[in-house]
Amino acid sequence: MSVAEPTLLSVLRVVELKGRVREADVATPLGIAPEAAGALLTDLEGAGELVRAGAGFRLADPGRARLAELLAADAATVDQPSLAAAYDDFCVVNADLKTIVTAWQLRADGTPNDHTDAAYDAGVLARLADLHARVLPLVERLAQVAPRLARYPQRLQHAQDRLAEGDTTWVARPILDSYHTVWFELHEDLIQLSGRTRLEEAVAGRAH
Repeated sequence: MSVAEPTLLSVLRVVELKGRVREADVATPLGIAPEAAGALLTDLEGAGELVRAGAGFRLADPGRARLAELLAADAATVDQPSLAAAYDDFCVVNADLKTIVTAWQLRADGTPNDHTDAAYDAGVLARLADLHARVLPLVERLAQVAPRLARYPQRLQHAQDRLAEGDTTWVARPILDSYHTVWFELHEDLIQLSGRTRLEEAVAGRAH
């Protein structure tokens, strides 16, 4: 399958969501090689859109302003009634995902899950796999409504594939494009596309 060339919007949005990035941090979300990601980041630094932050990059003020313009223009092209209907469906499975991630981190008695109980962990992972099968068609539907979301099905599948191979760091490790990381970023994009704020969603009990 060919991969669409990243747009300025997609690159800047990844940087915004992750805060500070290196090559690998944007390569997987964008579906490109680390070398290509590095070239993009360097070019955007040269254009004044990004600035160096330690060993990585973050948005510069001009890049943040440009991204806001691009996000607003993109949201204006979305069929909002269709997005609202799909977002309502997403919020249902979002509640399930939060329960699963909590179970991965904490046992039923509230103690931290030290992952020494293989049967317990297997049960949580089975619940996540079931949720993934249910949510993937919904995420593909969201991508039809808002093409900017087109990478999310592949990103979620990539994380689930790593879990199926036995690498459980892909459940929720922040520095990876883990299932929880990808889900959080998808939710952030849905909030933005819907013209809502995270505070509004938190008050409504829908924040991730």
